[in-house]
Amino acid sequence: MTAAPIRLLLVDDQPLIRAGLRLLAAETPDLDVVGEAADGAEAVVLAERTRPDVVLMDVRMPVMDGIEATRLVAEGPSGARVLVLTTFDDDENVYGALRAGACGFLVKDMDLDDILGAVRVVAGGDALIAPAVTTRLIAAFARPPAPVAPAARPLPATVTDREREVLTLVGRGLSNQEIAGELFISPATAKAHVARLLTRLAARDRIHLVILAYEFGLVAPGL
Repeated sequence: MTAAPIRLLLVDDQPLIRAGLRLLAAETPDLDVVGEAADGAEAVVLAERTRPDVVLMDVRMPVMDGIEATRLVAEGPSGARVLVLTTFDDDENVYGALRAGACGFLVKDMDLDDILGAVRVVAGGDALIAPAVTTRLIAAFARPPAPVAPAARPLPATVTDREREVLTLVGRGLSNQEIAGELFISPATAKAHVARLLTRLAARDRIHLVILAYEFGLVAPGL
């Protein structure tokens, strides 16, 4: 039995970007563009109306930016997962978008095929987190409006010393395989530690763990 196509909502104030993605998706049997929006407010309305699986969301748009739109979609009834688009050099709002509930981010100068591949990853329930890029982005842009001292936000007592080590490495952008190498454990054990951290910290996904590692003071911007 053939799986239903991934329902995709395109949100970008640049018509050429939407057109390029729409044309490529039209040639891809497992993707179905169910709507397009030119600003965040329109995106929120269309997400509720069309119930997409994935919203490909620009950050800087008129009327309502992608961060607020991401928050409203993530908290709304559509059940859609949001994948944020960013221009790496100047989108200082990436951190805010991830905190708002985005499942990952893409760089606009990526190949269109890679962008659609990322849509499939997110639709499958995973967070899109490329270790090297994530480390650079979070280090550059992790500037919450009111930084919290580590002592004011301690790790829960249920987190073990080993899990603290794993969370620190996740915050640095390491994959499960790389964490296993750092800690001299098996990849399966590393994966199990990450799974327990997701539960203990009520984290949405791996990207949320990266954010929490910064908020708990385990990783500092620039490290």
